[in-house]
Amino acid sequence: MAWTEHLIHFVDFEGSIASGILEYGVVTMRGADIVETHTRLCRATGRVRAEDVAVHGLDVNTVSGCAPFGEEFARFARWRETGPLAAHFANAENTLIKSAWPYPRSSPDFARPGATATEWGPWIDTGRLYPQFYPSLTSAKLADVVAAFALQPRLDALAAEHCPADRRHYHAALYDALAGALLLMRLAAEQTLASQPLAWILEMSTLDGARRDELRQGGLF
Repeated sequence: MAWTEHLIHFVDFEGSIASGILEYGVVTMRGADIVETHTRLCRATGRVRAEDVAVHGLDVNTVSGCAPFGEEFARFARWRETGPLAAHFANAENTLIKSAWPYPRSSPDFARPGATATEWGPWIDTGRLYPQFYPSLTSAKLADVVAAFALQPRLDALAAEHCPADRRHYHAALYDALAGALLLMRLAAEQTLASQPLAWILEMSTLDGARRDELRQGGLF
């Protein structure tokens, strides 16, 4: 079964280990279609640094009346059960989600059909996929890749439909998740890539040689 036939949940977080997750955005997609989107602000669980506010625009007062991210476990565990998680440079998202909940519920191991796992990964990682598939790219930063493939107008149109009015820019969680989802949707339009199985795109999403061998051979992630 090709990876484009599976539900994939593209995730972006704003925040840090210090502050906790202050905003999440998730785009559930299948192939070139967006199935649904979710986003909300989350109360800080620690210090929000001024340098981080300068990037994502979320200070303590902005999120003080919101429920903490920790209340979202059931939602994220359900997403993990129904399809692999994806992100642009997924190590950041994996680190943040593990800081809240080290493990999900027992879920399908999408790298090993029929097996189960208690890890949030392996992740589909567009930040790793694009430099491999398009080595002429001069930058793998999310905004730069979107610009390189002329996806900015489509991203802004999707943001107008799905994002809160004041969060339609980079370093806003759902906006960045939509940007990453567009990159994955673009890969789904390339027949050679779209016909590959889910285990293959998970394998290609890591540059760690040992981990890639484990995925290829059916080892544990």
